Amino acid sequence: DLNECGLKPRPCKHRCMNTYGSYKCYCLNGYMLMPDGTCSNALSCSMANCQYGCDVLKGEVRCRCPSPGLQLGPDGRTCIDIDECATGRVICPRFRHCVNTFGSYICRCHQGFDLVYIGGKYQCHDVDECSLGHHQCGSFSRCYNTLGSYKCKCKEGYRANGTSC
Repeated sequence: DLNECGLKPRPCKHRCMNTYGSYKCYCLNGYMLMPDGTCSNALSCSMANCQYGCDVLKGEVRCRCPSPGLQLGPDGRTCIDIDECATGRVICPRFRHCVNTFGSYICRCHQGFDLVYIGGKYQCHDVDECSLGHHQCGSFSRCYNTLGSYKCKCKEGYRANGTSC
């Protein structure tokens, strides 16, 4: 019989017992034998089956969420999203609105505004639909840019709603 427990490297992490033609691994108190033969803390994250990992505090396993925009769900293992926009805690800068994302949020420019880098920072800047040709004004009307949009006005001598004169 070969004593496998005396081999280098040792086949067991903690305790090894030689048996006839084989060996058995044992773990110290507070540890448990894993399928691969290693010993793991009995209070481990792998046993808790947490979605994003856990902490072991004062002998208790607690699942955790990786972002302040997530909270532990009722099952104590999975993380659910907090809608920061719905809570009213988020105040977005001028010409932006809050859009919830999983675990966080973004402040997106209102329609009719583009994000532009001006003076060392990003700002939502009005899109001039008239100069870009992004308008629905007819050939007998003039386009007038407004903040976040535009207006059509009939040319002199023409009447209607401005779009079709």
